[in-house]
Amino acid sequence: MGKDRIAVYVSKDLYDEVKRRVDGSGGEFKSVENYVDFVLREVVKEEEEEEKQSYTKEEEEEIKKRLKSLGYL
Repeated sequence: MGKDRIAVYVSKDLYDEVKRRVDGSGGEFKSVENYVDFVLREVVKEEEEEEKQSYTKEEEEEIKKRLKSLGYL
């Protein structure tokens, strides 16, 4: 994890909710910033994995043809 940081502003309500979760994490998260960093990294990683698993238009058409021939469509 890099040491360079920039500020990101969130609503007070969201901050308070995240703070509550940090306080209830049993020490897993040291701060709101640590929690937010973790969550954002997980979201970005998940989106990258989804992008890798997407099909081209040609692949989608081939899948549809196969499903139709099997009686699913």
